[in-house]
Amino acid sequence: MEAGNLSARQKKILKFIEMFITQNGYPPTIREIGEAVDIASTSVVNYNLNKLVERGCIERAPEVSRGLRLVSQGTPRELSVGYAPVLHLLQVPLVGKIAASAPVAIPGEDFGYYYDRDDLIEVPQSMLGPIHQKDLFALRVSGDSMIDAMVADGDIVILKRQNIAQNGDMVAVWLSERGETTLKKYYLEGRKVRLQPANPFMDPIYVSAEQVNIQGRVLAILRTLH
Repeated sequence: MEAGNLSARQKKILKFIEMFITQNGYPPTIREIGEAVDIASTSVVNYNLNKLVERGCIERAPEVSRGLRLVSQGTPRELSVGYAPVLHLLQVPLVGKIAASAPVAIPGEDFGYYYDRDDLIEVPQSMLGPIHQKDLFALRVSGDSMIDAMVADGDIVILKRQNIAQNGDMVAVWLSERGETTLKKYYLEGRKVRLQPANPFMDPIYVSAEQVNIQGRVLAILRTLH
């Protein structure tokens, strides 16, 4: 690896890529690299990545997100930190916020999730198990009612689209009579549903079972560093 021929900026980018792979097991995106090394332009990041390819520091698949691989001593041998194949990353749409507090109203008559295609989160398949990408969506959590379930304000939950749940599942639910949505643990008790917070200072919510519309079940939690 011709590290001596690298500019200070290129050395900084390479160091960040190595650190990111060590911590996460897969490569960063161009946007993540730019944010880490204080480069606003993705084209400038791309230019420097191409220079790292020319100098034998990395290999790239430019048409694929996170398509980076570190190489050592100018050979195609991977560094010990390795990398996760991009085919094992699922793109999950971040479609909005969910209240982990008292239920909050959703504007409009119909309840639905919408997202911009730029709002995609890449999640390793190994984190979610054998599930199809089209069945997944993500929500950012607002509130702290699920704090004892390791879900904090600002975290992102990855959910599987489904309209049924087992007792104890953490679910996103739409309360049609109230016109509100919330994130809670689900318990069917006779003709009522208990929506249980994971916070000792908050009371459960009891609603008629027919008023509870399950939107999805939580599969994984992406923590936000506070």
